Parts: sequence; C-alpha cells; structure tokens
Amino acid sequence: MKRLCLALLILLAAPARAEDLVSGVSQDIIQITSNYTGTNIVVFGAIEGPQAAQGRDIVVVVRGPDEPMTVRRRDRVAGVWVNRDAARFEGLPAYYYLASTAPLSRVASREALERYGIGLEALHPSVIGSHHDPEPFRQAVIRYHKRVGLYTESPGSIDFLSETLFRTRVPVPAGVTRGQYNVEVYLFRDGQVVSVQSTPLFVDASGLERRLFNLAHDAPLSYGVACVLMAMLLGWISSVLFRRPA
Repeated sequence: MKRLCLALLILLAAPARAEDLVSGVSQDIIQITSNYTGTNIVVFGAIEGPQAAQGRDIVVVVRGPDEPMTVRRRDRVAGVWVNRDAARFEGLPAYYYLASTAPLSRVASREALERYGIGLEALHPSVIGSHHDPEPFRQAVIRYHKRVGLYTESPGSIDFLSETLFRTRVPVPAGVTRGQYNVEVYLFRDGQVVSVQSTPLFVDASGLERRLFNLAHDAPLSYGVACVLMAMLLGWISSVLFRRPA
C-alpha cells in the first residue's frame, strides 16, 4: 500500500514531459559469511531527457527491512540507574543510507521530503507504543543508529560521470540485518520529484552461518538446548585438559 501511494504521488507530481530515470546496482545479493566485515555496492544510473542539468538533483535511498524497536529511558533513583520509561516502535528500518547531489534542504522543501519519506527526519514509525511524547525516543533511535553506522546521510556523494550518467557508493556494514532492502533513486527538478526507480537488494547468510540462522529461527528450543550442551561439553573438556596435578 505504501509503494502504491508513493507511485500515485509521483504520477500526480510529474509533468507531462518528465525525464526518464534508469538506475541499477552493481550486485543485488550480498552473502554474509563468518569473515564478512562489510562491503560497498555501487548504485548507478542515467537520466534521459532534453532538459538542462540546472535545477536537477539525484537522491539515492537504501532502506533495510523494518523491525520492531524498544527504546528505554534510564533515570537515577536513590543512586541507582533504573528504567523509568520506554517506547516501542514498529515500521522503522534497520538500515538507512541516503546519498544526494546536494544537502536535502537545497534539494526540496521539508514538506516534499516528508511526503516521500526522504531523510532521517522523515523516518516515522507506523506503530507507536508509549505513554508519553514518543519524539524524544524516536530521536534516540536515530542517534543510536547513526553512532553505529546503520543510519547515514551523505550529501554531495553522488558523482556525475557526464551530464546524464551518475553513480554513488553505498557501504553495507557488518552489522546489517538480513532480509530484503530497497534501493530507491529519486530525480528532483526544481524541488519536485519527476521520476523514481526502485530496485530490490537482498542480504542473506551463507554456509554454516545460514544453517545456524535457520536452526535458531525454525527450532529455537533445539538450538538453545544444543548451545547449552555444547557449552557444558567444552567446559568439561577444558577442566580435563587444564586440571592441575594433585
């Protein structure tokens, strides 16, 4: 439904002779292994149309799968730090990267960015569970994800190879969530969206990591029992190997 509404907004906003936008990614599947430390993908594209380059901007958004998040606020009571309040959000992405040809304030108005959900300030949960004002908790989520490198805005990081060809590099850090990502490329002219392209990107585990991931999610009880038994076995082996002589 959200994608359908976005498409309708773009159709309403685009002029009759809108420029055509074509984009793609260097790879559409990223395999996570035990030695994965992060990688980069290249988002590239071309603009087809007779209009001049002035007043034209490109925004690339890579958004990870949505996941529930719980944010807790800690206060000091009688010298002890305790959790005093919490907010639960659903609909926020686990990963968000934005690249643009210019700062967002110069690309479009805040209302236009909010309309298309572009930028960290436009990230709003679909479901909120809180007894108080949830805005400080939402800001805390954004600050945390920015600190660990999962939320990033990078203005000026899109390179034009010619008047029509462009590219940008998107980092995919080691801590990303597995699942389907969406690579969205927006073409703005004079502050209005005139074209958009969306490409899926899949992040998945492979090898032993994949089998352990499936076991932990498909049979959590068996996975937990196996981990406990393995820990007990390793502990017994260590006690035997490093036992001091009497």
